[in-house]
Amino acid sequence: MTSRFVPYATTPGRLFGQLISDIVVVVWVLIWLFVGMAVHSAVAIIAQVGQQVEVGANGIADNLESAGDQTRDVPLVGNALRGPLNAAGEAALDIANAGHDLDTTASWLAWVLALAVASPPILAVAMPWVFLRVRFARRKWTAITLAATPAGQELLAMRALANRPLAKLVSVDDDPVGAWRSQDAAAIRGLAALELRAAGIARRI
Repeated sequence: MTSRFVPYATTPGRLFGQLISDIVVVVWVLIWLFVGMAVHSAVAIIAQVGQQVEVGANGIADNLESAGDQTRDVPLVGNALRGPLNAAGEAALDIANAGHDLDTTASWLAWVLALAVASPPILAVAMPWVFLRVRFARRKWTAITLAATPAGQELLAMRALANRPLAKLVSVDDDPVGAWRSQDAAAIRGLAALELRAAGIARRI
């Protein structure tokens, strides 16, 4: 894999800055993921209560139904006892349904609140970071591709003349513009190297 495929600078200072920014973004994302998980866990407790109510109420309803069935054999009062027991079983089923609804709603709400809490701060940092990293990768790819051809080196040298500080330009040649116009190969390579370094690429051409 050549360096053009790696989305990092090869100049030490810029590479250090990129690594620090990566660490900061990762730590930031992890912090808010933990916050989101904490919110989810807190709301999920309500869902667990609903689940427990559902299970318990269903058990009571089953027991009441079984007791109602057994009262058939009781002489004289069997039917009288069966009616209240069945009614109580139906009430227990209503409670079980309410517990199920609470479980379902709280489980859904736990994820919604977790995403609502964690997503905005994560996206606020991650989106600019991704944009800057993609822009750097594209600039690096373009610069390395241009440096591979003589015409591309001339274009990089011209950009250096337009964008780099005068002190750096004269460090390449006392008359950088004249050297570029006269197609001085050494000066063009030096100017192109300045532009590459500005793009985060430490490369001799």
